[in-house]
Formats: sequence, C-alpha cells, structure tokens
Amino acid sequence: MNLEVLLEKAARMSDMTVAVAAADDGEVIDAVAAAIEQRLARFHLFGNSDKIEHLLESKQKGLSEHSSIDIYHAASIEKAAELAVQSVRLNEASVLMKGNISTAVILKAVLNKEAGLRTENMLSHVAAFQIPGQTRMIFITDAAMNISPDLTAKADIIKNAVAIARSIGIEMPKVAALAAVEVVNPKMPATVDGALLAQMNRRGQIKDCIVDGPLALDIAISAAAAEHKGIQSEAAGMADILLVPNIETGNSLYKSLVYFAGAKVGAVIAGARAPIVLTSRSDSAESKLFSLALAICSVSNDKINPHT
Repeated sequence: MNLEVLLEKAARMSDMTVAVAAADDGEVIDAVAAAIEQRLARFHLFGNSDKIEHLLESKQKGLSEHSSIDIYHAASIEKAAELAVQSVRLNEASVLMKGNISTAVILKAVLNKEAGLRTENMLSHVAAFQIPGQTRMIFITDAAMNISPDLTAKADIIKNAVAIARSIGIEMPKVAALAAVEVVNPKMPATVDGALLAQMNRRGQIKDCIVDGPLALDIAISAAAAEHKGIQSEAAGMADILLVPNIETGNSLYKSLVYFAGAKVGAVIAGARAPIVLTSRSDSAESKLFSLALAICSVSNDKINPHT
C-alpha cells in the first residue's frame, strides 16, 4: 500500500461527501477541483457563496454548477464551521475539511458538546508517509495536535492511529514508541512510557496491534540496525506506526521527511465522529489530495472510533 494506491482506493468508494468549512479560498478550491477530477467525493462548500462561485469559475468554467458541488452561504467563518460540522453530524457528509479558517475556530465547532463531533475519544493527528527507499507507508503520530501527552493520552493516540492503519488494510499494525534509547531510564520519561505502553499492549489494554518500546528511530525502521544492536522485537525494523513522545519531536520528524527526504504525506485528525482534514497553506496540492484520500478511506464507524 502506498499513497497513490490509496488515492485509487478512495476513488472506488461510493457515496462519499466532504464538508468544507470556509471554502472561499483559492488553494482550497484547487484541492476541491483536483479531488473532483480524481472522482474522490462530492463536496458541500460552506462560506461566502459569491466568492466560492467566482473561484470555482476561475478554476474551470462551469465548475460552480458541477453535479458534485453544493454551495452553502455562511456570513462568517464561525458560521461556516458550524454548518460544515452540522453537515457531518447529520450524516449529510462523511468527512470534515478545514478551509480558509483557523484550526482553533474549526476545532471549537467540532468539540461543541451539543452540536459538535466529539466522542469519548481524544483527538489526535495521524500522518501517513510514503518515503523514498521504504517499501511501505509509515505513520507518525502525533505531530500536530497534542503537545506533551501523558501515558493515558499516548495510549489513546496509538488507538486512533491503529484505527486509521487498519481501515486502509494494515490488519495488525506494528507500533514503535520512540525514545532516544532502548532501555528504561527514569530520567527519560519517554523510555518509561514506551515500556508501559508495550506492557499495556501485552495485557490487552491496547488492542489490534503490536506495541514495543522504548525504541530509537533507527531500531524502529531498520532491521539491520536492530540486528546490529541485538534488539529482538516484532516491531523492530518493521514499525508501521511511530509514536513520538511530544509535538516538537513529531513536528521536526514530519518536516524533515518532507523537506529533506522528499516524502509524500497525507494526514487526518482522528478520534471524532468522522475524520477531519486539517490542511495548511504550506501543504502541497498533492498532500491535500492524499489527505482527502486518507480521510475517505478511513471512514468507518467501527474503525474510526476504536475505543467503543
């Protein structure tokens, strides 16, 4: 499985609709137009309707009247977020996508107790990477949402990532709890958490995956490095999911893969009633398309909400 295959898989799924909050932005419309060209989904576009129609027409004549697009006027970005979330809540859409709106505003609508998409699960960021030289996709979590998760939060972050990995066909994902070393050192909290998460997995508290830790990055992804260091583990050298200890580590690893390694990436926020695509202006058009594909392929009530 790679991101191109994921794109093809998403195109084969039927009845997928994406609700876009504050779609009145040129880069957002570019992503929507590309997704429609790939036949990924229908779109409900919320925002300034006149601007949305103008942007669609400037992209391609007649696109504003395309059968895969419905436009809904919203007088403010807050209202656009509210209406987009409502569209998903009412099952009129299967995926929520952030448009020209701050993350704080859209998450406020998502987390609204009465009208949002919150569940008992915590929200976390899951990124799927296609890295040159690697034969499989590698997931990184959490690089953008949770700042310094404790042990309980890390367990929930793993569960969200496992749900996403399983939804695209990785039946028993291997999870590496990353740290600087492979031995438990009380002065290095990531090593303690890694060992406890592995034990929680062995005792069935974290299911449908194999968790090992603490593992350094080289041990997690390189069988040769694991053999050289004498590390024997089902996850060593074969990790599908890399659990980072904090957001600084995750953010740096994420951007290093993109800018130094030329990796391709798609990412979603998991843990809500539906997957959420939070793209930024720095994301490439290709990355936005991959993120939509990952979200569409992840749609499953049983798998996207793994804590139930």
